[in-house]
Amino acid sequence: MADAQLTISSKTYSAWSLRGWLLCKLAELDVAETPVANNADNRAELLLLSPSVLVPRLTHGDVSVWDTLAIAEYLNETFPEAHMLPADRIARAHCRSISGEIHSGFSNLRSALPMNLKVKHKTFPVFSGAKPDIERIEAIWQECLSRYGGPFLFGEKPTIADAMYAPVTRRLISYAVEVSPESAAYCKTIDHWGPMQEWIKAAKAEPEEMEELEVEF
Repeated sequence: MADAQLTISSKTYSAWSLRGWLLCKLAELDVAETPVANNADNRAELLLLSPSVLVPRLTHGDVSVWDTLAIAEYLNETFPEAHMLPADRIARAHCRSISGEIHSGFSNLRSALPMNLKVKHKTFPVFSGAKPDIERIEAIWQECLSRYGGPFLFGEKPTIADAMYAPVTRRLISYAVEVSPESAAYCKTIDHWGPMQEWIKAAKAEPEEMEELEVEF
């Protein structure tokens, strides 16, 4: 029996659900997935599950946590042996900073390249407003990879930051966005990461008629 429950929406379209699920994998927490369709018919159910009407939502014993950064901090406190944040104090601050940046920003990227794990374009016109977002993300990645040595953002093992940026790597791959060799290598690292492969496989098995979730951009 699973130790906890994670309420998620579409694995194909929900970037936030992916982040929450990867965070649980980093913590090595066994979770039972509770899928909830994020549409008007299920709004009442979502309200009962989470006052923010958002997924993911983690239920662990008598604790209920929603919002990906809150889930990340809860799991890091509860499972310190998982080392979800870097050991070095300065690196931890850096990791929290870039995780917060992707959590709260890059709205142009989200709207221009919506999450969709079932598509892979050969070419795709990128809205000019999204280009500064892509440039900033590449700068973040290149700084981390250079400073900490890769292949993940803070060294040899994935951290909270990698879970937070994982959906971005899939957006860049899905829409054939041209990036630097360093960024392309990082996207490949995340794409080959075991938990990511597991999620992608499950997303591809979802029903084709599932509606795209605009709220999940």
